Amino acid sequence: MGALGLSGRSAAASELGFLGLLVSDGHDVDGFIESVIGPVARYDDQRLTQLTDTLEAFFHASGSPTHAAKALHVHPNTVARRLERVSELLGEGWHRPDRALEVQLALKLRRMRSALMGLDPLAGGHRTGADGE
Repeated sequence: MGALGLSGRSAAASELGFLGLLVSDGHDVDGFIESVIGPVARYDDQRLTQLTDTLEAFFHASGSPTHAAKALHVHPNTVARRLERVSELLGEGWHRPDRALEVQLALKLRRMRSALMGLDPLAGGHRTGADGE
């Protein structure tokens, strides 16, 4: 805890974000993903929206909603509305550096785990066919 600037305090691995994932024995990747972007992923699954794709495009575009909109082939206002919904689901500070790092890591881990398991993260975690369709 001293290395984190939290001397004199204690915390469970689940309270340390991605650092907890690294220092824990169990490496609960699914738990980390759920704790960071679970509300967004569930919203996408339940409403067939593309908030996780929008987040990925936003980060890939260095935080530019305009460039994210171009990459997603949607109007910039669409990206703005989606990011407002993300703020409602994750809280206002999701785009600040510390939280943004965790959100990006959770997005990458989710996509990687889905690919490795043959699941389509865009189809609510359903298996893809042999050709990926």
